[in-house]
Amino acid sequence: MNLLFVVGGLLVIGLFFILADVLKLPTLKAAKAMLGAGKESKKASKTLEAWLMSGAVKLARHIRMDEYKRARMANVLKAAGYSMTPEVYTAYALTKSGAILLGVIPCLLLLPLLTPLVVILAVLSYFKEARKADEQLKTKRDQIEGELPRFVATVEQSLKASRDVLAMLEAYKKNAGPAFAHELDVLTADMRSSSYEAALTRFEARFNSPMLSDVVRGLIGVLRGDDSAVYFQMLSHDFKALELQRLKGRAQKIPPKIRVFSFVMLMCFLLTYMVIIAVQIMDSLGTMF
Repeated sequence: MNLLFVVGGLLVIGLFFILADVLKLPTLKAAKAMLGAGKESKKASKTLEAWLMSGAVKLARHIRMDEYKRARMANVLKAAGYSMTPEVYTAYALTKSGAILLGVIPCLLLLPLLTPLVVILAVLSYFKEARKADEQLKTKRDQIEGELPRFVATVEQSLKASRDVLAMLEAYKKNAGPAFAHELDVLTADMRSSSYEAALTRFEARFNSPMLSDVVRGLIGVLRGDDSAVYFQMLSHDFKALELQRLKGRAQKIPPKIRVFSFVMLMCFLLTYMVIIAVQIMDSLGTMF
């Protein structure tokens, strides 16, 4: 049996190196560099991910997308912090699931009953990788929307003294959270290199958030010379109400968690008493006999 495992593993490794030579995949160092450039975080790329990325770059040349889907995915990837193209992102998900699917070969030779499990794992891996950018974008959107009530209140107060939108953004950026501060960095740099309205419109399009759209609409009104003080005052009131609803929703999720831990503690206390009683009974029986 051990010999079969060794033969299966060597067969998979041999097939991989043959395919790598036929497809002319880049070296491991080049693959790590590509993977590191494709992500916003600076964590060291794992060796396996580097090999998968090298295969994804080759496969991406054969992937075709319609313009609408490609443009939407490009916006999602940019907002989520990925600098890779939509084709490479899709190819990476396919390559990772395909690598898992290679496990079918040793399973067929050694344990055929595990073959459906490997196939299911490969399918689940593909959908997980394909949704990763959307999940990261949702997390970042929630973080930014959580800061918008404070940002709107700051803009409302700033409009009493100045109408310089860029200065407002620069001033708030110093006290913003990491996600919002990064996006404000991108926004202010875009505003300096192009028109203010176009930069704000692109900022709004990256996240597709109704709350952010309301804020951007008000900032564009300030740029056009509208009296937006009342608008931001009403917007601040609405955002505070939404924030209260969000906090109430979080508070409602806490009691069930507390009940679970309370039940666990109760069971621990009962188990402790039962052990003590059992020990006392055993001692009594021992004394009697």
